[in-house]
Amino acid sequence: MRADFLDYPLPEHLIAQEPAARRDASRLLVVRRAEQALEHRTFRDLPELLAPGDLLVLNDTRVVPARLRGRRERTGGKWEGLFLRVVPDGAWELLCQTRGRLHEGETILVGQTFLSAPAFRQTGMSAPPLVEPSPLRLTLLRQQDGHWLARPEPTGPAFELLERYGHVPLPPYIRKGRARDDDRDRYQTVYARQAGAVAAPTAGLHFTPEVFARLDERGIKRAFVTLHVGIGTFQPIKTDDVAQHQMHREWGELPEATADAIADCKARGHRVVAVGTTAVRVLETAAGRPWCGETELFIYPPYAFRCVDALVTNFHLPRSTLLLLVAAFAGGELTRRAYRVAVEQCYRFFSYGDAMLLL
Repeated sequence: MRADFLDYPLPEHLIAQEPAARRDASRLLVVRRAEQALEHRTFRDLPELLAPGDLLVLNDTRVVPARLRGRRERTGGKWEGLFLRVVPDGAWELLCQTRGRLHEGETILVGQTFLSAPAFRQTGMSAPPLVEPSPLRLTLLRQQDGHWLARPEPTGPAFELLERYGHVPLPPYIRKGRARDDDRDRYQTVYARQAGAVAAPTAGLHFTPEVFARLDERGIKRAFVTLHVGIGTFQPIKTDDVAQHQMHREWGELPEATADAIADCKARGHRVVAVGTTAVRVLETAAGRPWCGETELFIYPPYAFRCVDALVTNFHLPRSTLLLLVAAFAGGELTRRAYRVAVEQCYRFFSYGDAMLLL
């Protein structure tokens, strides 16, 4: 398959900049594969669209405040970074953005307040003086695969330091990545538990306690997997032949309790409904069995699904691996048609946008 097969025109105003007023008020485009039919609903209708005995499998990863903003200690220049992971020796792996070239041994100060530009110019100083104490100090060690390794000070659990100094890592197509206080809640699922993601499993953002209560009433069960969504999820496919694309790695886990729930669901003739492409990657990597590790599974047409019977997902970027996964599940032509109709009907796209249910 060529990468341009799933290109599609998208007016900029359809890229959602805010979440829906209520999580479950998002629209839901129902795609029925057997009938090749589309149906327009809202997300709160999900319990009625599934059958008693179906099993929802959700990704319980928790987004960490991975975006960091600071200054280069030597020059005072602005710096932005994105925490990716802790490497085995305790250093942080970071994406860095700043003017000029960074150097080994250089120090970045995060979480301090600086004088305004006019006030700074009046001081005649060579670098902006700090107003607030207790920064996070990041000493750059070396570059590795285009990323920087840095030693944080103070030391401590990375996620605790990020909660203190970091910001919500909104993708760049939402307000150019600039988060507000309410994004800490809305760019997180209500069932998030396992900290480690730098992007939300966005299909899960639509669930509310009320939706879960109605699912329970209808006898629709749920279980959890974990996939820590990485920055690679936003990487576009740059090769003409999609098979030549180098898929990113992400850490995941399918616990034994979830494997048991899947086996019971299948034995009773019911459906495993994956919530999000991230849950699909775990379920298909593990084939529904207990598993823990890194996956680089790349799902694109044609692909024979081993575990997943239905899928809840958001609308994805053109030329993305996520959109290819959807096309592998629904079929390329039906996927193209669904996206064309979604644009015509002014559905809201991407992370804070509306959802699809592929049956």
